[in-house]
Amino acid sequence: MELSTEWIEYRAGGEPVSAYRARPAETREPLPAVIVIQEVWGPDAHIQDVADRLAAAGYLALAPDLYSHGARPPELEPDRIARAKGFLEGLPPAAWMDPAKRAEALAELPPREGGPIGETLASLLPAERPMDRYLAVLRAAVAFLREDPAVDGHVASIGFCLGGGLSALLACEEPTLDAAVIFYGMSPAAERVDGVACPVLGFYGAEDRRITSGVAVLAAAMAEAGKDFEAVVYAGAPHAFLNDTRSSYRPAAARDAWARTLAFLARMAPARTVAPDAANA
Repeated sequence: MELSTEWIEYRAGGEPVSAYRARPAETREPLPAVIVIQEVWGPDAHIQDVADRLAAAGYLALAPDLYSHGARPPELEPDRIARAKGFLEGLPPAAWMDPAKRAEALAELPPREGGPIGETLASLLPAERPMDRYLAVLRAAVAFLREDPAVDGHVASIGFCLGGGLSALLACEEPTLDAAVIFYGMSPAAERVDGVACPVLGFYGAEDRRITSGVAVLAAAMAEAGKDFEAVVYAGAPHAFLNDTRSSYRPAAARDAWARTLAFLARMAPARTVAPDAANA
């Protein structure tokens, strides 16, 4: 399928946000929209590929660059993020979130290399992320899409890792959202789920214990609040099992999760059907 893809700009809190936009090229009819929320690496090739896959399935996909809000800081330029990602890929997963272990590994690099990577990692993996700022950027994206004549009025979200947690938070905070998909994202605090007004679907890897350990609490809170939530946990799957650019990719889990995602999103704006006898009339 031929796709129409471009980088566009919208505004959040009066400041510009860059976003990757994809849709089928050969249709002019309004489409349901899906906000694709980045991993910590930004809207890189993998996130753009997810947006393209959704466009090929009949959606208008928008992937905001959370780091571009206002102006992207130098340490978060894509080339520097790529170098930091390469550095982390060479470390055991347990060291990723351990500042002391990261500092130890950085000290083994030449200063001209380790210094910039350290700056980028400090921004990518801070003790406290500006989640409220990111959430405001995403809520602005919802409003932007609802005003887009190319959108049929339905807007969903799907997020990965950092973006998975943000997809869950968006469902808690944005009452007009039609559906939310979480891929291995941190669960929101139980007291926030009262605000959920749409169906939520979450995918997790059993080996990703830091993330998956919070799912039972989320499921219980959602059930108690009467919310529509399904959690799918894949045996043997690690964090980022859908990301086919990384060694964490697990084809079976990714295949099943993607099929379930498309079926779930199709509920947001189902196609009209007719009885077989009416079709032949």
